[in-house]
Amino acid sequence: MKRMAAFVLALLVAGCAGPSQPVPTAPAARVGLPEGVAPPAGMERYGARSLPSHGARAVDYLLVDKTRRILVAYAGGQPVRVYRGLQFGIPAGHKQFQGDRRTPEGLYTIDTRNPRSQFYLSLRISYPNAADRAFAAQYGRSAGGDIFIHGQPNGYSGVRVPGDWTDGCIALSNAEIAELWALVPDGTPIEIRS
Repeated sequence: MKRMAAFVLALLVAGCAGPSQPVPTAPAARVGLPEGVAPPAGMERYGARSLPSHGARAVDYLLVDKTRRILVAYAGGQPVRVYRGLQFGIPAGHKQFQGDRRTPEGLYTIDTRNPRSQFYLSLRISYPNAADRAFAAQYGRSAGGDIFIHGQPNGYSGVRVPGDWTDGCIALSNAEIAELWALVPDGTPIEIRS
């Protein structure tokens, strides 16, 4: 049993390492989805938008798979970036209450950005929604909030703080969040899966 657990852990670590995978510049090239990740349902309802400053297509849908520790960015229904090795607080389970350190699951939006956060750049996720607030209220608790995709703590000199260290946010390297920041407009839907 211990050998099997060690083998599974080694596979997970190997599959989560590495930088983002940009789309090659050839027009016909595409970034493939990681094995076992299905594209989001209903992608056709999100049209591609352009970013005038880059001339590149803006990302119009984000998919986070907490189990695989990946974030897939889509433009026009096609995956254009895959970020691996995401960091969370407690990755298992849906966020229910303030202070539980879990990352929410479900469909939200990127509703604002904060260039002056205590972490390198941050894109806020619209958690909690009405259902999240109602669930917490039935237990007399707060659902919490201020869930972001962000970089590493300001002043941190390494590429990544080791392990899962956030309070329910999704952490990338500073280089990755800088790239994502430039590609993701406010209002972009984000689906977070377990």
